[in-house]
Amino acid sequence: MELSEIGEFGFIRRVSRGCLIRSEGVERAIGDDAAAFHVPSDELTLVTTDLLVERVHFLRDATSAFNLGHKAMAVNLSDIAAMGGTPREAFVSTAIPAGCPVEYLDEMYDGMKRLAAQHGVNILGGDTTASAADLVLNVTVIGHVRRDQVLYRSGARPGDAVCVTGPVGDSRAGLHFVLQGTQGLDPSMRRLFEAHILPRPHLEEGRFLAATGAATAALDVSDGLSSDLTHIVEESGVGIRVEAEGIPISAELREFCARLAKDPVRFALSGGEDYVLAVTVRRERVQDVSRDFAARFGRPLYRIGEATDSGRLELVTPDGRVDAVGPTGWDHFGAHDA
Repeated sequence: MELSEIGEFGFIRRVSRGCLIRSEGVERAIGDDAAAFHVPSDELTLVTTDLLVERVHFLRDATSAFNLGHKAMAVNLSDIAAMGGTPREAFVSTAIPAGCPVEYLDEMYDGMKRLAAQHGVNILGGDTTASAADLVLNVTVIGHVRRDQVLYRSGARPGDAVCVTGPVGDSRAGLHFVLQGTQGLDPSMRRLFEAHILPRPHLEEGRFLAATGAATAALDVSDGLSSDLTHIVEESGVGIRVEAEGIPISAELREFCARLAKDPVRFALSGGEDYVLAVTVRRERVQDVSRDFAARFGRPLYRIGEATDSGRLELVTPDGRVDAVGPTGWDHFGAHDA
């Protein structure tokens, strides 16, 4: 079905079903000039937005509509997770090219609505327009966090432990299969593919770490571990020394790198879109926090290094050499690491 058959407002009515999953605090949802909702007066409001552009962030013929919608919502929820917050409301805007089937858009919205509902997030509105060539999808998420628990990138201090909430590099390997195709993909490599197309925002982990009072800085690993740790270095005015042997690398990624003759550590450092959290934790609390994290989530909080006073990001190799590391992940306007 073509959009011209139902028109803009018919499309809006069509995709609005299932967007409001929690009426608490909502005065007006889709249908007015603006949404109206209450925010907790004693908490900080968090607002994040991400733009996905066809042929820049995704290829429509290589990405299912449902997975595209899931990812568009997930990357925004991950930003809220990095601040220790709880997402509440979302707004979705699309620029749609001629010939994009309504059924594709239905599935795309289903992907967003499914993940939003899992986390108690309403979709309260947005905008829709035509695009001259490519599909453009923008999601904005609004959340909240207690003032005494919000996590920024700027709180790390020398001596803090540097940790991540899960393996890194899997999504970058998954992108390889998005581009090369998945026909005949064995189960171990399929897990890498799924890490890229269906990322899981670490919302519970973010809230847990924020509530400990021991986390000093955090962000989500979206541009690549080295690039994102560099943000903490710059915002906190510290250095970070990463132990290569401490970086959590999945068995599947090690197998993938062996097949392609790539260094798994360097690959993991420069990969992006893992959406695990990188967090600094006060040294005197890291053992207790790690124990409680493992008890809560059934997996380790991976300690990968320490904040220093060097003012730069460094990597300690397995043979004990200390190398300076630059930001080697994704930069929309820079050279891209291969």
